[in-house]
Amino acid sequence: MTYGNDPGYNPGGYPQNQPGPQGGYPPPQGGYPQGGYPPPQGSYPAPPGGAQYGGAYGPPGGYPAPEFAHWGLRVGATLIDGLLVGVPSGILYAIGGSMTASSIQVDPNTGEMTSSGGSGIGMIIYLLGFVVAIGLGLWLKYKEGTTGQTVGKKAVGIQTVKEQTGEYIGFGMAVVRYICHVIDGLPCYIGYLWPLWDAKRQTFADKIVGTVVVRAPR
Repeated sequence: MTYGNDPGYNPGGYPQNQPGPQGGYPPPQGGYPQGGYPPPQGSYPAPPGGAQYGGAYGPPGGYPAPEFAHWGLRVGATLIDGLLVGVPSGILYAIGGSMTASSIQVDPNTGEMTSSGGSGIGMIIYLLGFVVAIGLGLWLKYKEGTTGQTVGKKAVGIQTVKEQTGEYIGFGMAVVRYICHVIDGLPCYIGYLWPLWDAKRQTFADKIVGTVVVRAPR
């Protein structure tokens, strides 16, 4: 007996006298899309907090460029930070200086200057003011490097980030950027005025270290 002549043999595996599916399983309604699944609608949103924008600002493939902070906002942030550092240290400078000055006496006959014990205390207070100024300044640079914002920048709603990645610059680079501001003052403080007409609102220090100041996400 051969399978080809066997009336009970069915090469399709279906019982005789029952039709099998025409052409296999039917496609889903609407059919499969040509070329694979369609891409998701729109683009993925930027991560919250502004810590990273996913690429350089502007070129295709990165997130849209944020709004660069204008010159007035930068000046406002600098003034607030200056008051934060200058007021407490200035008070200590004034107290220490006045105590030192009042403790010095001049002999009217010989013109010799003598000082009382208050001069030593006054000098200590004066030096304490210097320490407070340095400490507050470093604290502000730490905040700017790790969060993008000093107290002043947070108050006006701006932040400092890397130009190419949008990431925070870190404490060390924040200190380097602060030192580079010396170049902004030469000559005639032109570097501080540069954001008025620069396309990316950068000072010379920003261009040297590769940073931009942008509006912080709300």
